[in-house]
Amino acid sequence: MTETLLIQIPHTAYPVHIGSLGALNFKHKVLIVSNPKVAGLYLKQILSLLKAPEVYVCIVPDGESYKNMQSIEYILECAFSHRLDRKSTMIALGGGVIGDMVGFASGIYQRGIDFVQIPTTLLAQVDASVGGKTGINNAFGKNLIGLFHQPKAVYIDPAVLDTLPPREFGAGVAEMIKMAVCFDAQFFAFLQKHRLDSIKHLTQAIIKSVAIKARIVNADEKESGIRAALNYGHTFAHVIEHLTHYTHFLHGEAVSIGICMANALACALGLLEEKQAQDIRALLESYNLPTSFAIKDVEAFYEKFFLDKKSMDSKIMFVLPRGIGDVCLREDVPKEIVLKVLSHFKQS
Repeated sequence: MTETLLIQIPHTAYPVHIGSLGALNFKHKVLIVSNPKVAGLYLKQILSLLKAPEVYVCIVPDGESYKNMQSIEYILECAFSHRLDRKSTMIALGGGVIGDMVGFASGIYQRGIDFVQIPTTLLAQVDASVGGKTGINNAFGKNLIGLFHQPKAVYIDPAVLDTLPPREFGAGVAEMIKMAVCFDAQFFAFLQKHRLDSIKHLTQAIIKSVAIKARIVNADEKESGIRAALNYGHTFAHVIEHLTHYTHFLHGEAVSIGICMANALACALGLLEEKQAQDIRALLESYNLPTSFAIKDVEAFYEKFFLDKKSMDSKIMFVLPRGIGDVCLREDVPKEIVLKVLSHFKQS
């Protein structure tokens, strides 16, 4: 059984199908982009379901460190060498890194062609594949080069998560917890009560997460308002990823730490009760997610915030929980309070 949710934004709408993969029919050329690990697991299955006049495959290296302009140029070279035209489609088969790169490459290829998401990690299924945010990293930070380019469809099959390593699974749960804390207290209670090791509870949680993401994207496609709240934990996480050169933590693991840092700041401002912060930390840790990070230089860590895409006019935008189930955007937090909170994470 497949459940379909609709992303409906100005000028376009597209389905998010959650359930077993079925036939994938295209009238024009298709370029599948994946990495060696995912292709080894699922490319044969996708090819058996795919019907198109011509199908080509492009394999890029695996990992966040390859989410760069060199990989984009390689994808574009594959597209040009196979003579994709404006009616062709790119398919992103992989996790959030693949999805972000294929979304970006398809968005700039001949000024924009269609792409489809087939996410194979939990993080990509519940967050990265939906909403049209694409991008790559550079020397200054994460996702600082990119564009908004919505997919034509998203196909989420929870069964592919059977091969997902535990760390990758936990990274996806961190994004679920993020959405629950910000937007749905009942969903947070569900995650506290039900372990996601059964396909029933996992599918329910995926559907709920996508429904929350859909509601937010439908209201604010280009992150000019409430969609920025989906970056809860990310302002801190992006600094952590940058400082560790995208090699030490998975994205969801960095988000888990970032959530705890944001919670500490929310508690200092009287927005969040300490017991609530403890409950969030306990849920993260129940999936073996990291919740602490040793900051070497507090002042340098603080300065990195200004590279965040939400920061404007030399003001840092913090996404902070207001209890569980509500969230606020603050750009008026005094530097001394932020430094004091960061000092609690300082390397001893």
